Amino acid sequence: MLQKLSRSILYSLLVAWGVVTVVFFLFNVLPGDPARMMLGQRSDLATLELIREEMGFNESKGKQYLRYLNDLSPLSLHSKNKDSFFYFDIKKYNRAITLLTIKKEVLISLKIPYLGKSFQSNRNVSEMIRSALPNSLILAFTSILFAFIIGNILGIFAAIKKGSWFDNISIFLSTTGMALPSFFAAIIIGWFFAYKFGHITNLNLTGNLIEIDDLGRGNRIVLKNLILPAITLGIRPLSVVLQLTRSSMLDVLSQDYIRTARAKGLSEGRVILKHAFRNSLAPVVTAVSGWFAGMLAGVVFVEFIFGWKGLGYMIVNALNFYDMPVVLGCVLTISIVFVIVNILVDILYKVLDPRLR
Repeated sequence: MLQKLSRSILYSLLVAWGVVTVVFFLFNVLPGDPARMMLGQRSDLATLELIREEMGFNESKGKQYLRYLNDLSPLSLHSKNKDSFFYFDIKKYNRAITLLTIKKEVLISLKIPYLGKSFQSNRNVSEMIRSALPNSLILAFTSILFAFIIGNILGIFAAIKKGSWFDNISIFLSTTGMALPSFFAAIIIGWFFAYKFGHITNLNLTGNLIEIDDLGRGNRIVLKNLILPAITLGIRPLSVVLQLTRSSMLDVLSQDYIRTARAKGLSEGRVILKHAFRNSLAPVVTAVSGWFAGMLAGVVFVEFIFGWKGLGYMIVNALNFYDMPVVLGCVLTISIVFVIVNILVDILYKVLDPRLR
């Protein structure tokens, strides 16, 4: 078990490194001057050169990449010498601890990964992510909870009533839901429930979870703004859960122990819920957990359309201004959440299915 966990962690680190590498070089081959984007089009040449020198934009892409990896690593090398390749002001890191000094120059420090500063706002990317990540997690969790509950209920009834009109409609709707792109569903749902019939539903087309009160009483939580983006994001996983629950339930209901439970005189509801549904949960939980991780990638379009200020909303705005540190930080955060959830899924799967231990 410990060996498999270590292998999963190593795999996760390799995935995160691969994501950082691909995104870093992808953005660095695109045209554009980061220094000019930070200062604007009216900046003078002297100031531009100072920014390029300070941020290392005038160095080769290979050196910039190695510096970025050094900044991301919790255990990293730094130097007090400004001429050294590892030079970086250690004061720019939050809560950095110097572990070892080599020849009074090179420092080995333990720190929180440094994601750089935004080209547009000059804010630390880590601070921006800390403010946006909870919104994305709340949206993803609500969507997956909606998909899990509704999908399981529909899947159970579809399995019990196999071949009926309800089963046929459920299969049709689940197939349609899986084929429906999130950005298209967001446009249709937003237009129908917020724009066309907003006077009936009282739902907003755009809005965040926490908004400023119009009467000046500070911030307030607006839960109704969560409804439309959560439903939109939950349509595809709901369709998957419905299909998996139906298929798994049909397989379990044909087992001998189900016939034995019925022969003992147990009620049909107890047979379905305690014996059949419980033993059909393993593939459903695996799929739901995987979708939760993947949802953080799918929130990009949904958040932007509904004005939900999470990681996806921040990525789109950063792409518009070629704000590479923000994009890299957000993509790295999503990839780390993805691999962590996958590790937890493997552990949970073994707990639910003793045959895999």
